[in-house]
Amino acid sequence: MDKKYEALFTPWKIGNVEIKNRIVMCPMGGTSLFGWFELTGCHFDKEAAKLFLERANNNVGLIIPGIAPLRDTFWGKWLWQNPKMFEDLKEFMDEIHKTGAKLFIQLTAGMGRSWAITELVAPLHKNPITRAIVKPIIDTSHELASPSEQPSRWAHDIICPEMTKEQIEEIIEAFAKTAKLCRDAGVDGVEVHAVHEGYLLDQFSIEFFNKRTDEYGGSFENRYRFAAEVVKAIKEACGEDFPVSLRYSVESKMKGFCEGAMPNEEYVEVGRGMEESEKAAKFLQDAGYDMLNADNGTYDSWYWAHPPMYMPQNCNLEDVAHIKKFVDIPVVCAGRMEMDVGARAVEEGRIDAVGVARQFLTDPEWITKLIEDRIEDIKPCICCHSGCFNFSSSKGHANTQDLTDTMGLARCALNPETMQSKKYNVKKAKKSKKIAVIGGGIGGMEAAILLSKRGHKVTLYEKSDRLGGVFVAAAAPSFKEKDRELIAWYIRELKKHPIEVKLNMEIKDVNALGADEVIVATGATAKRIGVKGAEKSIEAIDYLLGNATVGDKVVVIGGGLTGCEIAYDLYLKGKTPVIVEMQDDLVTTPGVCLANTSYLRDFFKTNKVEVHLETSLGAIEEGSVTVRDKDGKEFEIVADSVIMSVGYNPNPIAKKSGKVHIIGDAKKVGNLRTVIWGAWDVAMKL
Repeated sequence: MDKKYEALFTPWKIGNVEIKNRIVMCPMGGTSLFGWFELTGCHFDKEAAKLFLERANNNVGLIIPGIAPLRDTFWGKWLWQNPKMFEDLKEFMDEIHKTGAKLFIQLTAGMGRSWAITELVAPLHKNPITRAIVKPIIDTSHELASPSEQPSRWAHDIICPEMTKEQIEEIIEAFAKTAKLCRDAGVDGVEVHAVHEGYLLDQFSIEFFNKRTDEYGGSFENRYRFAAEVVKAIKEACGEDFPVSLRYSVESKMKGFCEGAMPNEEYVEVGRGMEESEKAAKFLQDAGYDMLNADNGTYDSWYWAHPPMYMPQNCNLEDVAHIKKFVDIPVVCAGRMEMDVGARAVEEGRIDAVGVARQFLTDPEWITKLIEDRIEDIKPCICCHSGCFNFSSSKGHANTQDLTDTMGLARCALNPETMQSKKYNVKKAKKSKKIAVIGGGIGGMEAAILLSKRGHKVTLYEKSDRLGGVFVAAAAPSFKEKDRELIAWYIRELKKHPIEVKLNMEIKDVNALGADEVIVATGATAKRIGVKGAEKSIEAIDYLLGNATVGDKVVVIGGGLTGCEIAYDLYLKGKTPVIVEMQDDLVTTPGVCLANTSYLRDFFKTNKVEVHLETSLGAIEEGSVTVRDKDGKEFEIVADSVIMSVGYNPNPIAKKSGKVHIIGDAKKVGNLRTVIWGAWDVAMKL
């Protein structure tokens, strides 16, 4: 192991519990050991247990599973009323402890206004009759209960009800009872969720959200009373030596309702600022918390707690390191942490441990590979959120993600086996076949690797002189360093398998290949808008690949994800982008996480990037474009260059047949998740 990482592999303590190293697997929604958002109610989740045991066997020090709601989302049963679940948990903890890892259970008070109410559930809540009918199954008023009446983060026309004192008391009692059952099951500690990310306890602590006039609102002490009473109740039930961690946001990074602050921006904090945080951290420590598991942000600035690729690496480190000066308990920092930077911060005493989340979904063996000096073998997380947390939202819409996805978080776009091991797993084929894969993009490479693992003889054909396909263009911007690492990882991985790779070979006739099976992964072609002067525009891919130069003022036609990323890239290069989009918001596609989209929307707003919504392209002239707004009014935008980013059409080179299988964008235009999971759907059956 490289010496620069050695500080990460020293022991430390949370209370009296010793942790073997300073790498913490942070909690992620969907990884709860008690199930996640399941109609059958909470139960011991064997899929999550398998996930954690595999990571424990690969040298993680401390595991914190995702939130366990104290009360079932469906049917309303309290966790402590399910003794069988804790019996199963005890057996699991015996297995975890054999690995040398420790595990804390994260328990949540609730989400309040941050509950990601879906487009399907929202209408049921709005109508008092349907709300009453579905209440025995899902009590939306309970799920949305907040410190004070206020709009939902996800559905602004829904007003969340004020939580009663009786409900608060019930929750405090449930924390204590559930924590004791966890302790008796051999769990090493619990984490309270959360004075963090704008969840319920955080809403109570922040004056912007908390307008109560009783003992849980008003003064500093009153606003933090709920969180303090929770830890005191747990300690009373479990003993002072039972560790209790707190998920904690140092700063809210919040300018207003649904409006976050950009990195390095000068702004007025309306949530918890650093001055209050210094006081709060000490107050919460004195109340009884044994650790702060910290980062930044609320759901109004979600990109701090769930940083997409646009956020700087180690984005929370300076704030978390600062807050450590005000407490005597251990402090963990999470947020796109680089291991060498984290190790140096630990060695200097600035933090006590490094929190990592999504990288564990992408590559369960990444710590082992780091120890064994196999850094290049680590499959990188690209911060896309496409599988792990793809709650999406746009103007006028609640969580637009499909309910089946909402109920299946903590999966991984790049690793289908994560939390889906029953559906996706590598099994040797009954008969080895000669298989041709046409197209060397991500989908083609993924299919080729999986087919080779299954024992097939694979030849991969690519018409260009390099592998990566359209993802080479997608990975071109400066903020896509992880995308570029992913392409390099695939190319190295191909060489580990007996796969014949043929570059500069365009296939015209799949039947001439003499293969038993053919997989077509030839991607898609760019759409064109048939307007006057369209030939003067630059295709998005040509811009990204550097095949075309642009002037200073660039109009981007299309405000989807690609168009917005191009505009962001242009701004970072000192250009003046203008976005023209027909929809009423930017990036309206379901499945693109709100943490990602809200960053782009907030960035453009903060930096006064010109955006024209509900506007269509009329014509492209020399030095300008003509557009038409929703009222039919035409106007001109001066432009040195025009980039066209209006989507793609599938481009399969052959039709599906008995032996020809089409995958990825060649089948249906999607994202990296649909490409990779689709490759597995086909390759597992051949």
